[in-house]
Amino acid sequence: MQQVTWWPFVVVWGVGFVVALVATPLATAWGRRHGLVDRPGPRRWHQRPIPRSGGIALFVAFFTAIYIAQWLPVPRQDPKELVRLVGIALGSAFLFAMGYLDDRFELRPGPQYLIQAVAGLIAIACLVFIERVMNPFTDQLTVFPYPFVVAFTLLWIMGMINTVNFLDGLDGLATGVGAIVSVVLALHMLREGQYSVALLPLGLLGATLGFLPFNFHPARVFLGSTGSWVLGYALATLGIAAGAKLALVLLVLSIPIVDVVWLMISRLRAGQSIGQADRRHLHYRLIDLGLSQRQVVLLYYAYCILLGAAALLIGSRLLKLITLIVIGIGTLALLSWLTRRTLHK
Repeated sequence: MQQVTWWPFVVVWGVGFVVALVATPLATAWGRRHGLVDRPGPRRWHQRPIPRSGGIALFVAFFTAIYIAQWLPVPRQDPKELVRLVGIALGSAFLFAMGYLDDRFELRPGPQYLIQAVAGLIAIACLVFIERVMNPFTDQLTVFPYPFVVAFTLLWIMGMINTVNFLDGLDGLATGVGAIVSVVLALHMLREGQYSVALLPLGLLGATLGFLPFNFHPARVFLGSTGSWVLGYALATLGIAAGAKLALVLLVLSIPIVDVVWLMISRLRAGQSIGQADRRHLHYRLIDLGLSQRQVVLLYYAYCILLGAAALLIGSRLLKLITLIVIGIGTLALLSWLTRRTLHK
């Protein structure tokens, strides 16, 4: 058994944190200078133009951290790990560039989904795909046929990107939740002895925590599509790199995911585009109940931490599935009640 030293994990986290801490003010100034800002409007809570260039800092910090991670002395078991890392890095870089175009020109939903699908195909080409899962009812391995592997992986990656993108509606919400998911993934990988892979979510954790002080309410900079797309893609692909621990990520993000699905179905029923922006997200409805931005964000953090702890502590796959179903039904009931309350106002 190989000896594991812990300083490489601290280094990778520290690099992500320090780079984000230094780069975020620079990215903020750059966005303001080049007019890359969100201006106050009907769906905006801020009272003055805020740069949406924070994703630049997040990407640079994450990319720097995972690059340095490859040179550190940790046990490496999977010979295809480098190929998967290339997929995560290339997909992130592609979404970074395309997200910048969206921040600059505000692309329509169709091109956005095409871009996300291309990023998913980059991941699949580099062996980041969901090929097999454990059946929670039989505890037996289920191996999928390749066409299903491609479709399922694309659905997973695009779904995660849009979940994080939709979550990025309140100051610090998407960034903080991303940090919590990164902690859960890192702890799981360390527990499973996947030491080299654990460096990746630790790098993302450092990047999100270094960015969060500037993004928490009142925010001085926003993620923009550049940041939310990269963060969503990173969480999606790191969940696969952990050994397709989808239940782990699903449990932590169950409330935001149910919110996104509910909203998409509501928009389709109303004959609207699923990418249409509005204020029907759960976090907006909670504010309409009288909660402040900080209270809603901290409430989300608390739920995600609680669910993350449950994901790590619950050993039974069947119990995890039951927990997911219960949380899903509870979230749907809350959304239904909030919708009726809004309609009757």
